[in-house]
Amino acid sequence: MHQETVAAQISNLYHWPKVLEVPILDGASGATKKPVGILHVKVVRALNLRKMDFLGKSDPYVKLRLSGDRLPSKKTSIKMSNLNPEWNEQFKLIVKDPETQVLELHVFDWEKVKMHDKLGMQVIPLRLLTPHETKTFTVDLLKNLNPNDSQNKRNRGQLVVELTFDPFKEENGRLSDTLDGDFRHSSIGRASHDISFNGGVLLVTIESAENIEGKHHNNPYVLILFRGEKKKTKMIKKSRDPRWNEEFQFMLEEAPVGQKIHIEVMSKRRGFSFHGKESLGHVDINLLDVVNNGRINERYHLINSRNGTIHIEIEWSTT
Repeated sequence: MHQETVAAQISNLYHWPKVLEVPILDGASGATKKPVGILHVKVVRALNLRKMDFLGKSDPYVKLRLSGDRLPSKKTSIKMSNLNPEWNEQFKLIVKDPETQVLELHVFDWEKVKMHDKLGMQVIPLRLLTPHETKTFTVDLLKNLNPNDSQNKRNRGQLVVELTFDPFKEENGRLSDTLDGDFRHSSIGRASHDISFNGGVLLVTIESAENIEGKHHNNPYVLILFRGEKKKTKMIKKSRDPRWNEEFQFMLEEAPVGQKIHIEVMSKRRGFSFHGKESLGHVDINLLDVVNNGRINERYHLINSRNGTIHIEIEWSTT
């Protein structure tokens, strides 16, 4: 039944031309939307995949992503010599528009030397999901989404996935009602062990900087360090007042109470140089206020900078 529903919903979503193009959201529109929830994906198994080598076997793995998402695709492990592989592997994807986004699923045959062969693909519209309700989909794999392609009539096997969409809470997981005076004035680290927090997404937007100045060059970019993850903005050449307006996401299992995020403005000179990189100033932001209020939008004076400031917006959303 789900297979027929998927086909019907895709037909409703699109005008079927000779060639259907995905993503549904272009890069620009996807970048402007804010996260509204998390899609939990469990890649369960595949059935009756095509034989791709002379021994009658394939080495399949699955790549998955949401349309309109600029992040790299997530991948399952590789199952060697298996036409009916079982993965039971789970992934989390950040949803920005459940009415128009689709989950894109691509199955490949791994090759050690040459390009990996494509075994089949399929998409599942998120509008088929009911919030907080897990649904199992068994979908037929296709060569592509062109309904006029005769090769789509060829059996390419099936893929079984389980999907759950968890929207973020409207109150953004604020702690105002749960934090008492003792918590606010005591050790955050100790108090955080006494309270249970939901997981969610920390959204960091690097807006701009002003009056930044390097000793050797001014080609600024921003480096973000949090929980061992490192992210950075694009570099802007020869600017003391750069504007980035770039967004970064950190998916967390619990609220980042008692933690700080390190944000540093760097400058880089292209080519070989004794002064290839230098710091133009940094700031360490305590995330308790973000968790408590749901959002902060501030300009910070950069440490180790004479007059430099940076404009940052941080949001915390929970499921």
